[in-house]
Amino acid sequence: MPEKPAVQSPPIPNELRVLIVAAFVVAIGFGIVAPILPQYAADFGVSAFAVSAVVSAFGLFRLVFAPASGRLTQALGETPVYVVGLLIVAASMIATAFAPTYELLLAFRAVGGIGSTFFTVSAMTFLARKSPPSIRGKISGAYASAFLIGNVAGPLVGSGLLVFGPHVPFLVYGGALVIAALIVFVMLRGSRLEDRGRRDARERATLKEAWSVPGYRAALTAGFANGWATFGLRNSLVPLFAATAFAGSGFVIDSSQLAGVALATFAAGNVAAVLLFSRRTDRFGRRPPIILGLVITACATGVLGLAPEPWVLLALSLVAGVGTGLVNPAQQAAIADVVGEGRNGGPVVSTFQMTQDFGAIIGPLLAGLIVDHFGYAWAFGLTGVILMVGALAWTRAPETLDHSGRPAAART
Repeated sequence: MPEKPAVQSPPIPNELRVLIVAAFVVAIGFGIVAPILPQYAADFGVSAFAVSAVVSAFGLFRLVFAPASGRLTQALGETPVYVVGLLIVAASMIATAFAPTYELLLAFRAVGGIGSTFFTVSAMTFLARKSPPSIRGKISGAYASAFLIGNVAGPLVGSGLLVFGPHVPFLVYGGALVIAALIVFVMLRGSRLEDRGRRDARERATLKEAWSVPGYRAALTAGFANGWATFGLRNSLVPLFAATAFAGSGFVIDSSQLAGVALATFAAGNVAAVLLFSRRTDRFGRRPPIILGLVITACATGVLGLAPEPWVLLALSLVAGVGTGLVNPAQQAAIADVVGEGRNGGPVVSTFQMTQDFGAIIGPLLAGLIVDHFGYAWAFGLTGVILMVGALAWTRAPETLDHSGRPAAART
């Protein structure tokens, strides 16, 4: 008997490809400043807690303005909110480059958090609404890959830009965001005009409906843990740990550059996992890679503060990056499963983003306090426990993947 031809998955829609390109531009700029910002804040002569507060202020204002971003996305559409968000962050980065005091640096980063939640929530809502159910994992993986490849290159570029002065990386990031805003504004003009006429007729996914789905509640728990570890503690304490714990170690690169290499190594692990496994979530489900990824990240992060040598720090960063790369695309696809194709899920997405940002806020603050009183090992160890709690939540939730395209709440 002749073999059945393989089923071809549909291609990624062109409008989503534009958003993926923009994600790369945003990410390379973010990667440039991520390893530099904690040291930039520390130059004002403040404590580890105060340095962590710069990261947390960004997350705090993302949290506070997340509900507004969800409502604006429903009222105005995704692409206008996305463009405005990018321009707000660009302005905050340029202002950060010339911050004369620690207090103003904190204020500029807070304003950047407002723009960040605008473009993050609108992008996730756009991806969820436009992604065909059969390739949600593939699209989430492509979006994550673009972001992560930018994060791999960004820290290396940022470390190189330091030779031109501490202000230059922030100016480059601001310029990259303006470029990304122009790409989206010009390339998605047709989609923006088409959506404007249909916006009021689109079915909306409600938060009450999403809360009835166990997978959504598990995603909120895991999102909090991931925000704490990946977007909070890693960006605030890993650069400080790398720069201080291995000063004078005689490693092939000095301790200040080690911070950028550690973040780039983490991002490289992310990219490898996303490229290898993200598409498989469209066949085998979202739940297995999320659980496995959280456990791997928990183990690698939990012992990071005990790293005796720089190469051990880099190896653990790579492993943690692989774990996070398993989690993020699958979890984003799970949120899209909850929303359903063609539906506007602004409040559902913004609530998930709020939970993740809440972790990114209190994670660096509590970890900074722990470092000041007990040391890095305890701060990273607590983070490992938090990640394990996220994995446990998903072990109690059923799979969200369903190839029929029906929203998960309808199946529940």
